[in-house]
Amino acid sequence: MTDSTPRSTLAAAPRITRADGKPIRAVVVDDEESLTDLLSMALRYEGWDVRHASDGQHALSTVREFRPDVIVLDIMLPDIDGLTVLSRLRADGIETPILFLTAKDSVDDRVAGLTVGGDDYVTKPFSLEEVVARLRGLIRRSALAISTPGDSRLQVGDLVLDEDSYEVHRGGVLIELTATEFELLRFLMRNPRRVLSKAQILDRVWSYDFGGRSSVVEIYISYLRKKVDSLGAPMIHTVRGFGYVLKPAP
Repeated sequence: MTDSTPRSTLAAAPRITRADGKPIRAVVVDDEESLTDLLSMALRYEGWDVRHASDGQHALSTVREFRPDVIVLDIMLPDIDGLTVLSRLRADGIETPILFLTAKDSVDDRVAGLTVGGDDYVTKPFSLEEVVARLRGLIRRSALAISTPGDSRLQVGDLVLDEDSYEVHRGGVLIELTATEFELLRFLMRNPRRVLSKAQILDRVWSYDFGGRSSVVEIYISYLRKKVDSLGAPMIHTVRGFGYVLKPAP
């Protein structure tokens, strides 16, 4: 089960909404009814519109119909597991940020969840405050949060990122990125030619130390390379023993 968290703690941070002012949409998927009710209550207190599902098939139909902005997904479900649910959603072109929720705590499980397209991972038991904070982080990294006015374009060489439209182009070619991939690339582009350590990337992109596991950074760097470096000369470089650096192609 989860640790209980006072309402005053959950409400301490300012509320966030979609860019159009409408409530954030969330789907919570878990076969433990008491846990689902507790999470749903906490998210509704945030002002979000929440639906829930108790198995994988119901989760698929709910997400396809409701089109949420964020999903809390348990890996162990009574019919099909959460990894399969996520794989099917991604195959449908649904790139909604996913927070995995599971009792498993091995490195292999974490890497498996992220490899199939998950964005974050929480192990049971957990606190409501932690789950809400991480979901808020996923929302802010997605295209849903209200953007800050000012110059929205970042450019390094022929790579252009627009923070308002959440579009990325290289050489005029549109690159489709997930919310976490976008935030990682934005961090790299805000620090061109600067070597960033895995610890710095974990702290900035995931806003916490991912259990001390640098493998999550390696996984997402490889994702970006496949999408960005496939369109020209490599821009994302490994500095062995230090970290990663993005610089214009020669």
